[in-house]
Amino acid sequence: MVRMTRLMSGLAAVLALLAATVYATGQAGAESNGGVRVMPLGDSITDGLTVPGGYRIDLWQKLVSAGYRVDFVGSLFNGPSNLGDHDHEGHSGWRIDQIDANIVSWLRTYQPRTILLHIGTNDMYQNPNGASSRLGTLIDHITGTAPDAEVFVATIIPLNGADPTVRSYNAAIPGIVQTRAAAGRHVHLVDMYSALTTADLADGVHPNAGGYSKMANVWYNALRSVPGSLEGTTPTPTPTPTPTPPGQGGACSATYRTVNTWSGGFQAEVTVRNDQSASLNGWTVGMTLASGQAVTNLWGGVATGASGAVSVHNASYNGALAAGGTTTFGYVATGNGATAPTGIGCSSP
Repeated sequence: MVRMTRLMSGLAAVLALLAATVYATGQAGAESNGGVRVMPLGDSITDGLTVPGGYRIDLWQKLVSAGYRVDFVGSLFNGPSNLGDHDHEGHSGWRIDQIDANIVSWLRTYQPRTILLHIGTNDMYQNPNGASSRLGTLIDHITGTAPDAEVFVATIIPLNGADPTVRSYNAAIPGIVQTRAAAGRHVHLVDMYSALTTADLADGVHPNAGGYSKMANVWYNALRSVPGSLEGTTPTPTPTPTPTPPGQGGACSATYRTVNTWSGGFQAEVTVRNDQSASLNGWTVGMTLASGQAVTNLWGGVATGASGAVSVHNASYNGALAAGGTTTFGYVATGNGATAPTGIGCSSP
């Protein structure tokens, strides 16, 4: 109760500060330069409490400097003059269920090509139980309403006094994203939690200017990793295949690709293919991670080892592959994602 009282008084002070800003949050009208429509979606961290405009300021400037033409969209409007497009869908104080109750209407109105989703912070304080399930439902409503949109789902940033709850929630997000991606939906994981520390928070909840700048950098790198999110076309990833090393069978093969990178970490995916004319029951992928890389979260398989030589065995639900069939496992790792693992190969019992 004391923590919540302090939080609420801090928010009240911030709201008073916002009253003096040039651009007030509200439905002031839409701005458009005809670029690719990007919807910043979430709560007060997307709005920019403590720093009106938040991460959207630096993200806009990075995109413009790189020559991208982007149109931020949403029913709300705020930020300083150096933010070239003030539209967004960041609702201060809102939980996942509140965003979910409105998302279909917003998507139909603004028809975004790309969605930047950072949501769940208020759930951590108000109702953490079932938050990951509610996030999955929200993502399903987004992809069901806008199936061609590229949806970037971020882990939420650290919070003072709630780190175990945040970590538990964030740990569920990679699996939520991977399940949808494996079903063919355009959903991408963004590790925002690792980019900030509590030292980057202005009030224990919302980032300071430096923290928002770090968020902008993570979003920018994520967008750059999926070209269609900025160019209006669905990308066709070109995986980099690696031949199966001698002695590792030949019944199956493994193909690696980097999905997303950020400062200090990356997300990767490995596709396992049954190369036989008969069905395959069970597979194991072996690979050696580059120096400095370490797996922190893996889905779609069971790993032995987290750095150096790593072995990944199929999960209970994806070991059986028909002739020519494929499945995937993914992982998030620390280290430089520019270097692919070596010696990647697949074997089957």
